[in-house]
Amino acid sequence: MLPVVIAVVAAVVLLAVAVLVPVLLTRDDADSSAGRDDDPTGARVDTSNLAAVQEFDGLTNQHLAPGESIEYPQSPSVGGDHAPYWLECGVYDEPVPEVNVVHDLEHGTTWITYRPDRVDADGVQRLRDELPDNGILSPYPGQEAPVVITVWGRQLDLIGPEDPRIRLFVMKYAAGDTAPEPFASCHGGVDPDDLAGIGGTAA
Repeated sequence: MLPVVIAVVAAVVLLAVAVLVPVLLTRDDADSSAGRDDDPTGARVDTSNLAAVQEFDGLTNQHLAPGESIEYPQSPSVGGDHAPYWLECGVYDEPVPEVNVVHDLEHGTTWITYRPDRVDADGVQRLRDELPDNGILSPYPGQEAPVVITVWGRQLDLIGPEDPRIRLFVMKYAAGDTAPEPFASCHGGVDPDDLAGIGGTAA
């Protein structure tokens, strides 16, 4: 009789292990992925905080000569020397001249850029909804991330328009505290179509 009891107990234990182990492993995976999303490469990206914000200090902010161009080390640029005219705030459906937008960044503007091949019309609308009043939204085909948000000297790659860090970034940086001229604003700027005669360059 004892061998039978031992065999039954052993069978129950084995069954419990077979059921509980997968459940516990699944729960661990769910816990470890909380607050995270997949980026396009399949790696895990923590979207719960601004730890991934890149900082660039010591940026120059001189005016370029009319028609002069410059190559920025970051793409999109986070600051540096720039055109003497800045762009008007708003939403653009074509790439905008970077040397002019950098002047906006000097004024404390928030610049949201997106890859048009990775963000659809609904995504663009979502980005419009997140854009602060002192902000510019434009496509930027050459960037690596689907969406990038930039202020002077600070930049964050985003997984897409739904990334909750957009709002966190705006809350922390949209006041323009990192910019040399934080209260100048992008309002009163020029339209890209009007730049040809006043020193604008191609994006």
